[in-house]
Amino acid sequence: MKTGSTYSKDFGYYLSLPKVDLHRHLEGSLRLRTLLEVSRSLGLGLPVTTSRLRELVQVGDDEHFTFENFLSKFKTLRQFYRSPEIIARVTREAIADAAADGVRYLELRFTPSALCQAAGFQMEEVVDWVIESTREAESSLGIMVRLIISANRHEGPLLAEQMAQIAVDRIDKGIVGFDLAGNEAHYSALPFAGIFRDAHQAGLRLTAHAGEWGGAQNVREVIEHLGVERIGHGVRVLEDPDVVQLARETGVTFEVCITSNYQSGAIPIHSVHPLKRMMSMGLNTTINTDDPSISQIALSDEYQRACEDLGLSLAGLRERVLAAAQAAFLTKQERQRLVASLAKEFPLG
Repeated sequence: MKTGSTYSKDFGYYLSLPKVDLHRHLEGSLRLRTLLEVSRSLGLGLPVTTSRLRELVQVGDDEHFTFENFLSKFKTLRQFYRSPEIIARVTREAIADAAADGVRYLELRFTPSALCQAAGFQMEEVVDWVIESTREAESSLGIMVRLIISANRHEGPLLAEQMAQIAVDRIDKGIVGFDLAGNEAHYSALPFAGIFRDAHQAGLRLTAHAGEWGGAQNVREVIEHLGVERIGHGVRVLEDPDVVQLARETGVTFEVCITSNYQSGAIPIHSVHPLKRMMSMGLNTTINTDDPSISQIALSDEYQRACEDLGLSLAGLRERVLAAAQAAFLTKQERQRLVASLAKEFPLG
């Protein structure tokens, strides 16, 4: 839960709701106390006090809300993945935190190149460690989890191609999707088109970050050239009516992350977040966390914010949760069971 927050009297209601999170990065979900433990035990040369380390790995209210500042948190976080045990631990904890927040279905995405950098692991190794830890957590916590491998635009197509193949080789082990993330302000999605086409043909589902730090044209690119069925964020799609129409016609699902969009500079203030405008224009939107530790939030916070700050009705929230279940990278039968379970559990009003 968000550190230092004062919740309204109704927060318990949002906490009690069953949830679906389609857009959550493992690397943005590390517990601060775990980072402190690791930093102290390994002597990483990082601050060993809570307040000083928080400045490096979490977004504070007094910071500049820009994508450069947001991405800078990951540079520090990449220093922590020093052993299989640490990677396994942070994976289990990320899933445990989601389960404690009422998430019934989680798609956890991660970037193998980020996890293997500090200790020189092979990407195949870290992927297998995440898979194994996910299976253990899923079984013990009663939460359904699927994994998405995410490549960064700024790390180039060659590395992305390697990660896509690793994902394809592990489709039968819980890897369901492939994602493109990273600095969309300066790097086009076009060089990755062939990789995405091949990944899809091999059986992976496709999503990509776009329309967050770049304009509506980036949304068009990933729909037309990458063939995605979901888009991470996408809030700037509204800048171009033609792209809105394209998104509506193709039925692409938007993985909206309210707090992250504010902290990364995609929107100027919380109260003008375009979630409801996107919905009113017929765009299929869902509500997700992105990087709960970096943003110091849980999905309950985002549901509360959507309703109490942006004016989404509880009935509208229920629809978005069911829409997220419908957009899950599951088989048709699995989606049907998930939707039915959530519809039964989620209160009507």
